[in-house]
Amino acid sequence: MSIASGLRGRHLTRRLVQLYVGLALYGTSSALLVRGGLGLEPWGVLHQGLAERTGLSIGVVSIVVGAIVLLLWIPIRQRPGLGTVSNVFVIGLAMDGTLALVPETDGLPAGIALLVLGIVLNGVATGLYIAARFGPGPRDGLMTGLHRLTGRSIRLVRTAIEIAVVATGFLLGGSVGVGTVLYALAIGPLAQFFLRWFAVPEREEREAEAPGTEMPRTEMPEAEAVAVAEAAGPVAEAAVPGAEAAVPGAQVP
Repeated sequence: MSIASGLRGRHLTRRLVQLYVGLALYGTSSALLVRGGLGLEPWGVLHQGLAERTGLSIGVVSIVVGAIVLLLWIPIRQRPGLGTVSNVFVIGLAMDGTLALVPETDGLPAGIALLVLGIVLNGVATGLYIAARFGPGPRDGLMTGLHRLTGRSIRLVRTAIEIAVVATGFLLGGSVGVGTVLYALAIGPLAQFFLRWFAVPEREEREAEAPGTEMPRTEMPEAEAVAVAEAAGPVAEAAVPGAEAAVPGAQVP
């Protein structure tokens, strides 16, 4: 997928809205986890640790890390889409904007409320931007690229990357806690649910591009299958056709 290749079809406006609303909500949800103070999602742990060490805002760190990860696509021959480039900037900006508006909280009840809201909102955001089908985020693409090159399972590659990210972030001062565990357990089912909820009719899109062409659909689109597998791990790999069979050019958020 090139950056411009997905900019067509009868649902283009809806897909663009989903993409940018989803990315903005993703940044907002990550900021709520920060304010909750009970633990962050894996990449959030790394971003927070680097922010503590560098003095940069966590949103700026997210943008810098996303750009660096995107550069790693070059040797593994992944191709970015509009969603890939947008992911780098929109999430970080939304994080910093939300942190500027939402004050720090005191007390466990407020922390739990922000944690739950952040995780659910993250699931909504994931469903929105992945279902828009504008290409994977930098971190997702790194996972699928390594999966393709090494032949290792999505679950194994995802787990190895996230363990390395969390461990590095923790050593740098990032927040690991009950929220990190709850996020890992909940984001898979939430992502699966909201991917179905926000799915854009792909067959109609294809028919609009090539009228009269029959495009049979026997299983979940590869992009969605890989995305669900990335989020849900072994549950999705067992339950979703195509989740473990990603091929070169897989487009995933």
